Amino acid sequence: MKTPATPSKPPVAAFELRLYVAGHTSKSVAALTNLRRICEVHLAGQYRIEVIDLLKTPQLAAGDQILAVPTLVRRLPHPIKKIIGDLSNEESVLVGLDVQPVQP
Repeated sequence: MKTPATPSKPPVAAFELRLYVAGHTSKSVAALTNLRRICEVHLAGQYRIEVIDLLKTPQLAAGDQILAVPTLVRRLPHPIKKIIGDLSNEESVLVGLDVQPVQP
C-alpha cells in the first residue's frame, strides 16, 4: 500500500527583491535585465524578483517610500535597502545588496 505523497514546499528565497519601474522605458528594461543577470550569477536560486510598474499601481510607491524610478528594494534579508538607477554598475549593486561577489 502506497502512502499519499506530501506536496513539497517551494524553496524560500533568501533575497526578496522588489524593482519599481515606470512603464517600459529603456532605463526600466535595463534595470530588470541587469538585475536578472546579477542575481543569476551571484544569487543563483536564492532570490525572488517582484516588478512593480508604478504607471499601473502608483499607490504601491508609498509603502516603500519610492521617490525615483527605477528603484530596487531589498526586502529580505533585513534591513531593507534601496538602490536607485539602472543597476548597470554591478559592483555598486552587490555592495548595495550586501552580497559577496562570486569569484570566477
